Amino acid sequence: MSTTQAERYARFRALHEEAGAFIMPNAWDGASAVLLKRAGFEALGSTSMAIALAMGRRDGLGQVNRAEAIANAELLGKVSGLPVNGDLEDGFGPSPEDCALTVEAAIAAGLAGLGIEDTTADPARPIHDFDHAVKRIRRATEAARGRILLTGRTDNFINNRPDLDDTIRRLTAFAEAGADVLYAPGLPDLDAIQKVAKAVAPKPINVVMGPASGPLSLAQLAEAGVKRVSTGGALYRLVMASLGEAAKSLAKGDISSARPTLTEAAIVALLPKS
Repeated sequence: MSTTQAERYARFRALHEEAGAFIMPNAWDGASAVLLKRAGFEALGSTSMAIALAMGRRDGLGQVNRAEAIANAELLGKVSGLPVNGDLEDGFGPSPEDCALTVEAAIAAGLAGLGIEDTTADPARPIHDFDHAVKRIRRATEAARGRILLTGRTDNFINNRPDLDDTIRRLTAFAEAGADVLYAPGLPDLDAIQKVAKAVAPKPINVVMGPASGPLSLAQLAEAGVKRVSTGGALYRLVMASLGEAAKSLAKGDISSARPTLTEAAIVALLPKS
């Protein structure tokens, strides 16, 4: 059934307003999107890492452009019919206006949500200065105008800046600037997650897989104040790991190692009819 962008946005927002936490896995192509839908998930995210690697490029260095990233997220929504949150990195440019253009493009492509990071795509200076980072999120929220769910994200911890105080300062400022969801990948432990959740409440937070200290259940994360759990590039890497193991066996002459249990027909049956 075809749905409008406004309908997908409303469904996505509702997930963030319900009790408890939910998992939003990150897909990367049509097949992964429909298989995740079949499993029962109600929303999907895209993953910049998988998009880049599939193109033979590096993630986080500006090697994937706005049109490519949004086209990928748009595809996920078209084949699955689910609300999709676009992993749109730094908004594809340093200026607040670049972020606004990315928001408008995401809405036009039918996305239900998007995330914008405070990253720069410059390894020598990976994170935007505080004031500029806030201006970028504020301009993005002005462009969103209640039409798409905006996640404000700081990448301190995954850029060798393990400063929880600055991370909370940024997320709090992003929330005050109008971001709907807050996100800091790589938080070290459950205590850090709880502190972030408390600082930005009542706005929801996203975590990727859980804290760096080790896996936790969805119930434990929900109790800590998490609303949304994404998987980032984890599922893509899991699939690539399986490919790598099968390839090793195949290279040794074990042809049966390349025999799949999932048929093409089973995937095709999940795709939209038109």
